[in-house]
Amino acid sequence: MDKIKWGILGTANIARWATIPGIKLAKNAELYAIAGRSLEKAKSFADEYGFQKYYGSYEELLKDREVQAVYIPLPNNLHKEWVIKALKAKKHVLCEKPLALNAAEAEEMFAAAKENGVNLMEAYAYLHSPYIKSLKDDIKSGIIGDVDFIDTAFVTQGYKEDIRLYKEMGGGAFYDLGCYCTTMILSIIDSEVAAVKACAEFTEKGVDEITTGFIRFKNGARASFNVGMNLGQNSNSRFDRLYIHGTKGCIKSDIEYNQAGKLSYQIITEKGVTERKIDVPQNYSLEITQLGECITCGAKPFVSPEFSIKNAKVMDAVFKEIGY
Repeated sequence: MDKIKWGILGTANIARWATIPGIKLAKNAELYAIAGRSLEKAKSFADEYGFQKYYGSYEELLKDREVQAVYIPLPNNLHKEWVIKALKAKKHVLCEKPLALNAAEAEEMFAAAKENGVNLMEAYAYLHSPYIKSLKDDIKSGIIGDVDFIDTAFVTQGYKEDIRLYKEMGGGAFYDLGCYCTTMILSIIDSEVAAVKACAEFTEKGVDEITTGFIRFKNGARASFNVGMNLGQNSNSRFDRLYIHGTKGCIKSDIEYNQAGKLSYQIITEKGVTERKIDVPQNYSLEITQLGECITCGAKPFVSPEFSIKNAKVMDAVFKEIGY
């Protein structure tokens, strides 16, 4: 199997605990180069994780002809700049969610990918999970009828000194967590959006810490979501919920979006309750593998440009509603 040589722009925590292990697990990927804001930081990562090369600037990594694909986990406000620079350097790109600060940026980034003949995919690792595939297969089977309502929540806490607390860096609960909820909703309800409503509570620094929204679709289906960075005082707890209502039954799940392991959800119909149990590997290895297949085999990105742009437009509508 051909192995794609991966470079990483930045030494973010998500690279440390999620994507670097994912690259190591993917059979078609090779952990090759790391770039940091300083040579010392990059060398530290290289020594710890086994990168073959390390660079003290992002530009140097992009000049490395051996690097075929790059993963970008930089702060949200830096995504557009470095994604486009990487695309122009003829690198395939996996960019951490949310890809862009707005739909116009997303469209510009995908246009740059097309112009340079390389792949760009937004990093929603959970969407690659067999758990999500099982959910969608059950819905497609008609076991709960036509989906007419979805409710989902992703609420965490414990944010102290964090880039997500600063507006100028694209911070806030909806940018960080709400994009999970909207992509979950859009992946299940296959219809154009008719209307979006939302409200939020803001911090003194001007970012939303709790946002609630409602989406109505042209096919009549509806969805609601709740996201937040301020659940309570216990910094170790979080709240996750997914409820999918159909005309013949419903599906209930309370797992974390990117969780791996033995996962389950309940299908509730007039015939009773059925529990599905699915073995889920490390999701980040799945998205690395899938983009590798796009590069070597011509597969289409699982998280498509059209899907990412549609989600970005929903996010734009929410931000307009809450005044962010």
